[in-house]
Amino acid sequence: MLIRDLTQQALKTGYLTLETEAKLRNLIQMTQYDLEDLRAFTRLQCAVMDGWVVQQSRCIRGS
Repeated sequence: MLIRDLTQQALKTGYLTLETEAKLRNLIQMTQYDLEDLRAFTRLQCAVMDGWVVQQSRCIRGS
């Protein structure tokens, strides 16, 4: 699975699960990725900061 696929899924649903977050972290740390993946990840980060995507990990900590 590519970074852009995982980020697209989160952007589409508006929700970033713990599982997807872990997969993204692993892909970013352990694999080579291209500019399109980097751009997708940056879009996801902006969407989270702007409130368009909710991180499950933040919901758990905030409970």
